[in-house]
Amino acid sequence: MTLVSDPILRRKLSDEVFDRLKMLITSGELLPGDAMPSERSLMERFGVGRPAIREAMQQLSNMGLLTISHGERAKVRQPTAKSIFQQVDAAAQVMLSSSPASLEHLKQARRFFERGMVREAATKASAADIAKLSETLALQRAHLGHPDAFIAADMRFHTQIAAITGNPLFEAVSEAMLGWLKEYRTEMLIWTGRENLTLVEHEEIVKFVASGDPDAAEHAMVKHLERSAALFVHQTAGAG
Repeated sequence: MTLVSDPILRRKLSDEVFDRLKMLITSGELLPGDAMPSERSLMERFGVGRPAIREAMQQLSNMGLLTISHGERAKVRQPTAKSIFQQVDAAAQVMLSSSPASLEHLKQARRFFERGMVREAATKASAADIAKLSETLALQRAHLGHPDAFIAADMRFHTQIAAITGNPLFEAVSEAMLGWLKEYRTEMLIWTGRENLTLVEHEEIVKFVASGDPDAAEHAMVKHLERSAALFVHQTAGAG
């Protein structure tokens, strides 16, 4: 009988400390806003050295579970939908820059997402929501000729539509996807010079959201996104 190799791996001390510190947080022993025990007390509690404690706490910080400030005790952080997506920003950018297919998949996912968000917004938008969208359009118009500021207002417009749903996860997803696409969308606007057309399309979207017409709002959003995607493809091919 041949035995399958199944070696017992020895874990790093910092990994064991990480698991125990995370348990303090997930069990509720430490709550958001609470200061972590001092490094010395943790060293005594777990019987390990300072490097293992610091490495484990840095891991928790990288996960968005701790806030580490110089000269102060680390504090437990309240995770939010936004902070969770921020943890994968760097990895997402590497994936997009190294894989054209991933970029196309992200653009497809965004179009699918935006269609649902604008339909939901058309059924839930209040007068205050419409006023915020209109203010953002005015801000975007004021930044014509300034790509960075124009794109920032553009991203704000689409994120506000997601926020109207009242679901913070939708808002965080919108902000994350737009952030990952920012580099490509900025280049598209610089190449095409179609900022005014973007504004007209945004105004049409707001009109149908304000009138509570989800079908028309979705149609306007799809037209806007497909036009942008087509121009991006055309300009990219022309630049080759």
